[in-house]
Amino acid sequence: MTSNTSGLVCGHHHLYSSLARGMPAPPKQPTNFLEILQQVWWRLDTALDLDMIYWSAKLGAVDALMSGTTGIIDHHESPNAIEGSLDVIAQACQEVGVRVVCSYGVTDRHGAEAGQRGLEENRRFISSGGRGMVGVHAAFTCSDELLESASGLAKDLGVGVHIHVAEGIEDIAAGSRLENLAQSDWLLVHCVHLDRNLRGTIAHNPRSNMNNGVGYARPASRSNKIILGTDGIGADMLEEMRLAYVAYRADDVTLSPDLAWSWLENSYVFIPECRDDQVTWSYDHSDSPWHVAFTPGIRALSVRSSEGESLLHDGLPTRVDLDEVRHKASEAAARLFAKM
Repeated sequence: MTSNTSGLVCGHHHLYSSLARGMPAPPKQPTNFLEILQQVWWRLDTALDLDMIYWSAKLGAVDALMSGTTGIIDHHESPNAIEGSLDVIAQACQEVGVRVVCSYGVTDRHGAEAGQRGLEENRRFISSGGRGMVGVHAAFTCSDELLESASGLAKDLGVGVHIHVAEGIEDIAAGSRLENLAQSDWLLVHCVHLDRNLRGTIAHNPRSNMNNGVGYARPASRSNKIILGTDGIGADMLEEMRLAYVAYRADDVTLSPDLAWSWLENSYVFIPECRDDQVTWSYDHSDSPWHVAFTPGIRALSVRSSEGESLLHDGLPTRVDLDEVRHKASEAAARLFAKM
């Protein structure tokens, strides 16, 4: 027995992290969130080149499609390969058949000049017709001037800002610094330690928050619209919905799976076309929150786009060769690990 739903949307992804699986251990064991950033992710992103970015995005897009996810809101950083990086990500996703909203995460941690280059990559990509938001890494790695510039650029381009907010205690001041900048079209990611209300949609990433030990964000207590993301750990949104459910049940046993399901639905505001994609699943109640919450292992069997194209057939992508993508991504990962 099978059933159908719309295509799902990953509300916050880092497609560049697709190559990180199996990476060597860091030179020093991280013991807190800041050390995880310093020893793992900030070493990885500085080693990326455009070819690695391409195969990482393509692998991530294939993984998404095979999970019934037809739309991704991506947040990218590659300080030694900034120019053109968003085009590469958009191209890789288009070749697979997955829609993507791109952003480059600007930061001052590599110097003010690199921060300006990141702003220019956002401006160039969006003004040339790319689908995107203005990306910001996080307030604690940005000067007030860069935050204000990113906010102004987003207003000029008519898009929102995609930014990590108070993910760890290192960014505890984010609320006060962003209070007068945040707008309703901003995408605020994590908000675990956010000490006040900010305008915008919150992207909740339960698996990543647990993995990084940053704490529980209690999204159900927020007045903001909530969507679900993975923070780069794949794009299996049914699994992320299950994790969101059990995480808030541990905090408040009165909450039902319907809430986490509504967080999946909320993402269509960002990529409305995904609502018209059709995913056929291996389980006959995949459209029921109460079934999905308690049924691990549901697989996407086929995906048909809103335009009628078959993108996934018998669980395999139709536009690209899965074995080739995995092989090329593995070669890119080997080069990445050697550079790190």
